[in-house]
Amino acid sequence: MLILLPPSEGKADAGTGRRLDLNRLSLPELNPARAEVLAALVGLSAGPEEPALEALGLTPGLAGELRRNARLERAATAPAGRVYTGVLYEALDLATLPAAAERAARRSVLISSGLWGAVRLTDRIPPYRCPIGARLPGVGALSAYWRRALAPAMESAAAGGPVLDLRSGAYAATWAPRGELAGRTVTVRVLHERETPTGPVRSVVSHFNKATKGRLVRDLLTAGARPRTADGLLTALRDLGYTVLEQPAAVGRPRAVDVVVTRL
Repeated sequence: MLILLPPSEGKADAGTGRRLDLNRLSLPELNPARAEVLAALVGLSAGPEEPALEALGLTPGLAGELRRNARLERAATAPAGRVYTGVLYEALDLATLPAAAERAARRSVLISSGLWGAVRLTDRIPPYRCPIGARLPGVGALSAYWRRALAPAMESAAAGGPVLDLRSGAYAATWAPRGELAGRTVTVRVLHERETPTGPVRSVVSHFNKATKGRLVRDLLTAGARPRTADGLLTALRDLGYTVLEQPAAVGRPRAVDVVVTRL
């Protein structure tokens, strides 16, 4: 099983170990693209502040992120699983996973990234700021750039098992599985069910869907779930107590499910 996660804007303040070495990252076929994006980001961030903030979609109050970006090539690193600190990663709580679940996470989880394309939890990266909506000099829009570069690496990582795609829309746009692989890919939308005087009402969750997705991945890992098919993945989620409603499948597209929760 391959689990695809989005990154988080929230990141650790600093790395704690050796400097970045692209040759040590997983999915080495992405390294030429990573090097190009990294050089463009460092060059942009080291230049005039106003156009750099605009290109990265940052406010003036976040100008310190530019200074950090400008030092990325010599910055200390930490495992990606510790660099990302947002809501999803707080709910996943990697540091407290049992040993077997942690090993499964290392094997199965890939994190999308505007800077690295995709990384595994153990890949050592420095904290950075590079949203997928950014446009970099010489690279252009990152979503389009990675759409050209990611497919072979992602298809190889998926191998023959199911794919649980929990990426947000902007990151999902960088790679969409096609054909047979789409048929074993499951995307998730989180719905919140609450009681009202006229009966239960379900609504799409925005910010807090990240916490649900983090708990969902944690539950799969700690349960030792190893589904071999998309149907097996849906069964595993239901066995864990999740309410899973599958939507009508479009030909050649991933299978879309709603996970209905009563708490956020």
